[in-house]
Amino acid sequence: MHTLTRDDIEQAARNVYQVMPATAQYPWPLLARRLGCTVWVKHENHTPTGAFKVRGGITFMHWLKREHPGVKGIVSATRGNHGQSLALAAGALGLRALIVVPQGNSLEKNNAMRGFGAEVVEYGRDFDEAREEAARLAQEHDLFLVPPFHTELVKGVATYALELFNAAPDLDTVYVPIGCGSGICGVIAARDALGLDTRVVGVVSTEAAAAQLSFNTGALCETASATTFADGLAVRKPVPEAFAVYAAGAARIVAVSDAQIAEAMRVYYTDTHNLAEGAGAAALAALIAEREAMSGKRVGVILSGGNVDRSVYAGVIA
Repeated sequence: MHTLTRDDIEQAARNVYQVMPATAQYPWPLLARRLGCTVWVKHENHTPTGAFKVRGGITFMHWLKREHPGVKGIVSATRGNHGQSLALAAGALGLRALIVVPQGNSLEKNNAMRGFGAEVVEYGRDFDEAREEAARLAQEHDLFLVPPFHTELVKGVATYALELFNAAPDLDTVYVPIGCGSGICGVIAARDALGLDTRVVGVVSTEAAAAQLSFNTGALCETASATTFADGLAVRKPVPEAFAVYAAGAARIVAVSDAQIAEAMRVYYTDTHNLAEGAGAAALAALIAEREAMSGKRVGVILSGGNVDRSVYAGVIA
């Protein structure tokens, strides 16, 4: 992935803002009282798709129309947020969107993708198998295969980090969840483009810790499974291009359990009355775990999305 400049990210922001406004970031007082540090929350749960991915979808579609003007449509694999983002962006440009999800995927995320105009296909036992099927369907239907990681996706995602850093340029540390990696790579890209010293900490699930294992050993590691209710984190193997960026640019990677994530979802509700899905609460869960080290500091956490099924959320809140 080539290095992004501030100009690259600001150009992406102009495309993004044709579809949605910037999202808010607030330093919530009850989180500060609870954790003993200033906590800025970046509210990517307030985008039109309820998650940060929409930014990358918009930027990617602009690139696709420019570089591949004859394209009829796109196909991609997702657990939900990436798919909603592509469905909305493809629909805005009049392109067909075929989205592959693993069997037993979130019903509400599937419905949301259909609501934005996508055709949804259920295939495979997990995200990685769905990804293989998406590649096959791209060939069969002559559709453009959208990868889970691409420079244009990162460029779009980096716009949320640009907003956060413009509002709070003096953050000591930012915690960001890692699935396929566009989020953390976008934060690193924006930090570097702005010349800031902020430490970027990645967050994974203890049940899907491939990114952490890879970071700690310096070589790509795959896990046998990725069974966590935080579906945005449920990835068995890192994307090599993303790993190259966060291996160089992250300070460390922290793993949090489903129980810690559920507690962070409850804390978000209690202290800010915001809805967070599992992956969306992971960054706060990591900060809660490291609050002693962060005492007195200015910290950012990315609330990457709020798309959690009602039944799952009811169980967590109860």
